[in-house]
Amino acid sequence: MNSHFFSDMGVMLGRSMRHITRSMDTIITVTIVPIMMMLLFVYVLGGAIQAGTDNYVNYLLPGILLMAIASGISYTAFRLFTDMQSGIFERFHSMPIARSAALWGHVLTSLVSNAISVVVIILVALVMGFRSSAGVLSWLAVAGILALVILALTWIAVIPGLTAKSVDGASAFSYPLIFLPFISSAFVPTESMPGPVRAFAENQPVTSIVDAIRALLFHQPVGNDIWIALAWCLGILIVAYVFAMMAYKRKTA
Repeated sequence: MNSHFFSDMGVMLGRSMRHITRSMDTIITVTIVPIMMMLLFVYVLGGAIQAGTDNYVNYLLPGILLMAIASGISYTAFRLFTDMQSGIFERFHSMPIARSAALWGHVLTSLVSNAISVVVIILVALVMGFRSSAGVLSWLAVAGILALVILALTWIAVIPGLTAKSVDGASAFSYPLIFLPFISSAFVPTESMPGPVRAFAENQPVTSIVDAIRALLFHQPVGNDIWIALAWCLGILIVAYVFAMMAYKRKTA
């Protein structure tokens, strides 16, 4: 590994972050759209949804955060695809920098930008009445789970970013990820769902992640949800990382 790997990666991170701050459509999609969804569900649909809580935003917030992350990582695939098509990676590789620094720059940019989006959405939720009884350790646990989710989904995004044949192909993978929270406990308890839908909802990763975050935020028994959530996140992260690095090595060979 290049002895200047971390400094090289920092330069690439700064480059990608500048691209984000100059792209208003990225900021709007990643932050504003999930906030609009939260407003819609709380103030228009919330009164008709029986979630077992007096303040629906408390129940809803974890799912909205996951939707925002799923939306945000699609831009990682788009930016990576654009760089690959422009030949910028070949130019980077001709310079005395670590070969994987450019790729890690995109990954860390996804982590930072999605973390900012998460913080903004939580601040808006606080204005809407969101309140949590969680202590510092619980909040740190929530932050850790969300960071793992971001990294796992980002490495999934890297694969189409490197291998897609078109811009649409690079970002289309995110649509199922954005839709997945709707078939989970993110918006309504799974007990209210028909049998087959409930079976799927209770055994897909979003439900365990949402339930673990919700339990941590409101001092409820976490049970096995947190371990199942961590297993899903780490499993997806490892598998996606392996396939992403294989694709990267093929592209840059």
